[in-house]
Amino acid sequence: MIRLALLRHGHTAWNRAGRIQGRSDIPLDRAARAELIGYTLPEDWQQAELWSSPLTRAAETALLVTGHNPRTASELIEMNWGDWEGFHGLDLKAAPDSGFRDIEEWGWNYRPPGGESPAEVWSRIEPWLHALKQDAIAVCHIGIIRMILARAHGWDFDGPAPFRIKRNRLFVIEIDGRDLRPWPDPIRLLRKDAS
Repeated sequence: MIRLALLRHGHTAWNRAGRIQGRSDIPLDRAARAELIGYTLPEDWQQAELWSSPLTRAAETALLVTGHNPRTASELIEMNWGDWEGFHGLDLKAAPDSGFRDIEEWGWNYRPPGGESPAEVWSRIEPWLHALKQDAIAVCHIGIIRMILARAHGWDFDGPAPFRIKRNRLFVIEIDGRDLRPWPDPIRLLRKDAS
């Protein structure tokens, strides 16, 4: 059995503005950097293999929290939001002809125009996940974390998710062969001044 801990990257200017980032390589903002430098991993995760998305905001989050450069995996890059990248989600939701839907109404096969469906994202993540040989931490994006947790929880993007993805927390799943089991509660990162 292997444990995989998923950590969402810190805030960017686009996050704070409600813009859809997807694969756009938007860096962390100054406030996020100042916050992340004050965190560290819990002791029992210090020796885990460190991975991240190749996007700057994820790789820098990994470095700031751990003090180490992560290995990057293209499989961990954020979901492709296609034509919607850069737009404000609320504006798309308010435009009847945009085709925008809340994630709870997607199912596995809904695809933003020119983008990826959850099923397509899972198809690229799954081989990477099942190739892990030891406990690992993956610093990545809400879309990637959502896909892995959806599989672990048996949620199919129909109705409210059985989890809520917050920052500065490790969302842990156990990988046992082809089975994924989620831990019931996330683990908070530790503040350096309190450890």
